[in-house]
Amino acid sequence: MHRGAVRMALSRIEMVMAGITQRIAGRSLTVGEKLPSVRSLAKTMTVSMSTVVEAYARLVAEGVIHSRPGSGFYVASHTAPLALSEVGPKLDRVIDPFWVSRQSLEANDAALKPGCGWLPPSWLPEEAIRRALRTLSRTDGLSLSEYGTPLGLPALRQLVSRRLADRGVDASPDQIMLTESGTQAIDLLCRFLLEPGDTVLIDDPCYFNFQALLRAHRAHLVSVPYTPNGPDTEAFAAVLAEHKPRLYITNSGIHNPTGATLSPVVAHRVLKLAEMHGLTIIEDDIFADFEMTAAPRLAAFDGLDRVIQIGSFSKTLSAASRCGFVAARQEWIEGLTDLKIATSFGGGRLNAELALNVLSDSGYRKHLDGLRSRLAKARRDVGRKLLNLGIKPWIEPQAGMFLWCTLPDGADAADVARGALAHNVVLAPGNAFSLAQEARSYIRFNVSQSGDERIFEVIGAELRKPAH
Repeated sequence: MHRGAVRMALSRIEMVMAGITQRIAGRSLTVGEKLPSVRSLAKTMTVSMSTVVEAYARLVAEGVIHSRPGSGFYVASHTAPLALSEVGPKLDRVIDPFWVSRQSLEANDAALKPGCGWLPPSWLPEEAIRRALRTLSRTDGLSLSEYGTPLGLPALRQLVSRRLADRGVDASPDQIMLTESGTQAIDLLCRFLLEPGDTVLIDDPCYFNFQALLRAHRAHLVSVPYTPNGPDTEAFAAVLAEHKPRLYITNSGIHNPTGATLSPVVAHRVLKLAEMHGLTIIEDDIFADFEMTAAPRLAAFDGLDRVIQIGSFSKTLSAASRCGFVAARQEWIEGLTDLKIATSFGGGRLNAELALNVLSDSGYRKHLDGLRSRLAKARRDVGRKLLNLGIKPWIEPQAGMFLWCTLPDGADAADVARGALAHNVVLAPGNAFSLAQEARSYIRFNVSQSGDERIFEVIGAELRKPAH
């Protein structure tokens, strides 16, 4: 059989399988219910009987249905095991705050991911992690089997305290609580500070998972335009006066997705407005280790009065070993600690021990120096290739992995991203980052994941297509 015919036959089989599993998941077919006969389903779905026979045989093998000889096929379970028809990203998913995460995390190993938010494995300190794992394997069993203390590993909190001091943030170890990740840190803070319906201010554009997480907490979201120097302070003042948000979540070291850095003037203005309106600020500093020179921090100017700083080590160590932290005023740490116990009990001691070992490794600073240089070169190289396609960076970031770019001729980034996904290239279209949906022609590029020439060939081909 010709390869194209084989592929078409497989597609029809997968279509039948998907139709059955979706009906089971949607409860239109219940456990123990008899499925349509082979002849009946073939007629309904306009496929051959042999296609239905093969689809049923595969669903039996996967445990979704079972056969009763002489009687037919019956639903075995509501919970359908993974089917091949469901593997891979869904091209028709709406562009929302989950879009980039779902496509990046679900893509197969062969996919190219210039839209994802992490470094390739080869850019991470793999050997240092292996050394740390070997060291931990030789320690007493407590590190390998016991819960961590509520605040988290004391030695790591001391190290975090020193690292924060290098960026002007004065936080004692008792003002620091370790978390399983930066995302968990924000989740705990939302539980601690918000009630359903409270208004929260975010940047536009901003990290898309801020929107997703805040919506999970049933917050009302408002946004403020972000400039190359920080939030637009006039718009910031107007939003505070009109909407009276309880919370503002932002990145100030290296902003995601724009790569911008906060200026001292804007930082002071933001803090003055926050004080006037009783606003609490969460400053996500997850990209701190990428900086060549430390940018202003709201937490440094504020002294952790109304600013809470969070961070994580997943970007420069490993996303497979999650560990983050919250730095806040002492009385808030007490309440957050109780909340952490209520929601996750003890902390992840093994991950904290691993992070401490790698961060204390004599080669970690050398690794960061090399990483910063490598990112700087990648920003230049990728920026040049994008310009050849008519794609222009919004600014030239001083550090980090992201380029926030405009497409030529007002092209729709969502259309380009969907088209690229069909070629196994995962992009990050602008409106996934924009509450106001005003970033239609923007795309965020991760330069560390943009080394393959096929990325630019696919994007170029998509840009040459007629407008939808």
